[in-house]
Amino acid sequence: MVHQAHPYHMVNPSPWPILGATAALLTTSGLTMWFHYNSLQLLNLGLLSMILVMLQWWRDIVRESTFQGHHTTTVQKSLRYGMILFITSEVFFFLGFFWAFFHSSLAPTPELGGQWPPTGISPLNPMEVPLLNTAILLASGITVTWTHHSITEGNRKQAIHALTLTILLGFYFTALQMMEYYEAPFSIADGIYGSTFFIATGFHGLHVIIGSSFLSVCLLRLLKYHFTPKHHFGFEAAAWYWHFVDVIWLFLYMTIYWWGS
Repeated sequence: MVHQAHPYHMVNPSPWPILGATAALLTTSGLTMWFHYNSLQLLNLGLLSMILVMLQWWRDIVRESTFQGHHTTTVQKSLRYGMILFITSEVFFFLGFFWAFFHSSLAPTPELGGQWPPTGISPLNPMEVPLLNTAILLASGITVTWTHHSITEGNRKQAIHALTLTILLGFYFTALQMMEYYEAPFSIADGIYGSTFFIATGFHGLHVIIGSSFLSVCLLRLLKYHFTPKHHFGFEAAAWYWHFVDVIWLFLYMTIYWWGS
């Protein structure tokens, strides 16, 4: 930074983008092999490669931001815009699933029995596990906000407690959803109801797992004194993502679980 006349980060050549793309190709090819030939070798190789690339790429970004000082105020502003655009793209990703659900449910075809849920489908009770999961995610939204306020106030001990609680709530949500899937009286093969239900809630569940991983990395960084009251965008981005996951769940609960049942 001493020799730069500007506040921008000129990223050094890195092997991780091309290796990450290769790992993604191995993973998707492995999924194809698993679906069609029941073979897990390529999928396991792809997932292992993906994890190794992620850990080393994240390590380099942490070094650039925390120890080398490349994430100046101007760079952080750009990162904020990037995260906002990413979350906007995720909103439209889920919009497609809601579109498919309402397209089928608002005017059920004769093939569905002219009703929603379709004839022969026993929907899940929205007042049982789905309601508990809603309470869990709302509570996690409170604890992640508590973490943010604790970091900005320099209260590291409270921040660690609140973030740990948020991560535990995230994994608890995932465990309950796995149990719900296991006990569901219908499957993804049960027509448009099964496919819209499992695709929408399943992708949300995947986002909860990603968000929990994101926050777990932030907890590790918090324990290593990487965040200060003025320099903690890594956590802030994770908190924004977590709030997005919470809001999507509220829409899923109100439409697919409650109204759609």
